[in-house]
Amino acid sequence: MSVVGKKNWIIPDCELPPEGEGVLKGHESVIVVNDSDRAARIKVTLFFVDMAPYDAIEWVVEPKRVKCFRMNVPEQMSGYVIPLETQYAMKLESTEKIVVQYGRLDNRQTNLAYYTTIAF
Repeated sequence: MSVVGKKNWIIPDCELPPEGEGVLKGHESVIVVNDSDRAARIKVTLFFVDMAPYDAIEWVVEPKRVKCFRMNVPEQMSGYVIPLETQYAMKLESTEKIVVQYGRLDNRQTNLAYYTTIAF
């Protein structure tokens, strides 16, 4: 059986919005699917416009599972607090082939925006 995915991913357009006041709270999330028979250990590196990269974030996704990581939840970011409204990019390096999807809900306007995309 062929495992779907790849081991290295880039998400170039990240920017954590504030939660806002609506029912749906502003956030970013990365959804990881691990199609393999082994746990995927994922090193996450954040790249900023005017700050040094941050690379002390680690995630684990168990075999044959999907897991959602929220950028506004420090416990899911190995304790790191991502600054709001700051442009950054994210690199994921996995021990197993994975599939990565990125989503952002931005409700800074009345007409909130939600988009999702497969990472590269």
